[in-house]
Order: sequence, then structure tokens, then C-alpha cells
Amino acid sequence: NRSVLEDLIKMPKLSKQNYQIVHYNSLDRRGIDVALLYNPAYYTVISSKNIPLLNPKDTAFRSRDLLHVTGELKGEETHIMVAHWPSRRGGAKKTSELRINAAKVAKAVFDSLLLTDPNTKALIMGDLNDDPSDLSVKQYLNTVGSINAMNNKTLFNPMDSIHKPGYGTLEWRGNWNLFDQIILSPGLLDTPNSYCFSKAMIFDKPFLRVQTGKYKNTPFRTYAGSKYLGGYSDHFPVYIYLEKEKK
Repeated sequence: NRSVLEDLIKMPKLSKQNYQIVHYNSLDRRGIDVALLYNPAYYTVISSKNIPLLNPKDTAFRSRDLLHVTGELKGEETHIMVAHWPSRRGGAKKTSELRINAAKVAKAVFDSLLLTDPNTKALIMGDLNDDPSDLSVKQYLNTVGSINAMNNKTLFNPMDSIHKPGYGTLEWRGNWNLFDQIILSPGLLDTPNSYCFSKAMIFDKPFLRVQTGKYKNTPFRTYAGSKYLGGYSDHFPVYIYLEKEKK
């Protein structure tokens, strides 16, 4: 929620950066929201809106919104969507339709932007609760893992090539998943004299990992159930580089 973000950007290591917040309260029953932290020295917000994720078959369904921020990244209009798709609680197959619906909402935003301008710079980032190979991401967002496979109807998912057996951003019962993804429109890939995708990474430094025991090398979480462990998260963060070719 917003108070968490306000506390975070006041921390000594961050306070000098002047981070700003874009946040809306969502309908999520656990009070979980999505938000964007940005540095106004590099990104200028023009507008923002939250798009509720609804379930046509269950009017009582509640989840995190899709946050859509329009702004300028050092003068270049860039759309940023922040997502936290519905969880797999109850089983991955049983809940897959909820994430497919979330993917349809995000794809509709992409399609609208790209219809206006095929070179639109747009990305979606967040915990999608599905892997790059799952239907919601691969088919309904229509992603590919290779720039060479791109066309004007696809989105580029750099996390696709990173996801391998035994490697990802979270671990569950011995299996690794890569739910945390950053997916880009064609305009962020190869536009002359513009900021474009360079590489994607998982931030999995040793201090973010459990150091000993049964769960060694898995994400060092804050809580295990109700037990406080003092770690950071049960997910590793992901990040990308956008670079402008030097003249």
C-alpha cells in the first residue's frame, strides 16, 4: 500500500534520489496493490490510470489492478504497465483462466497503443504468476523470446530465454518458476537514436538467498507463514537495461 512506499523512499539510501509514487488502491481482498516508483530526473509522468481486473463469471472476484502510466523517459514517450496477476492459489490449472483474462486486459492496452503508433514504446512488468511459456503470456499476450521472431503483432519477452530448469525468480517445492517478467513492445527494440532494450537480468545476489540448510540458495523471504525470518522477499527482482546507441 502507499504507506509502505512512502516509508521505503524515505530510507537513507533512497531519500536523496527523490523517488516519486504512482499508486491507486485496488480491490484486492488482502490489500495488495501495484505501484510505480520513478525518479523524476529521468521519467516525467504525464497521466496514469488503474484498470480493474474483473471476472465475468464471478462478480465477487477481487484482484490487483493493472496500472498504466504514460510518461516521458528522458523526453521519449514511454508507457509503463505494472501488474500482479491473480495467484495460483487453488491450483495452476484451476486458476489459469484468471490470468488469461488479465493477459487479455493488458494486450488490449498494447493493441490500442500500437494501433495509434506502431512504434509506441510500451512495456509491462510485474509478477504474472505464470512462466514465460504459459498460455497467458505466450499465447494471449502473444510474446516471443527472440527479437528475430518479432512481427508487428508480437511482444518481446526477454525473460523467455532466461527461464531454464533450476533457475528463476522463485522456488516452490524444489521447482523454479520465473513469474517476474518485463515484456516490451517493438518500439523499445530497435529505434534509431532512441532508448532501446539491451539486456535483461535476474537480481539474485548472495545476500538475497538463504545461505544454509534445506532451502539454501532460494530467495530469503521475510516470513515463512507467521514466522518472521528477516529476509527480503520470496521472489528475486528482475530488471532490464535500456540504452541509447552512442553516436
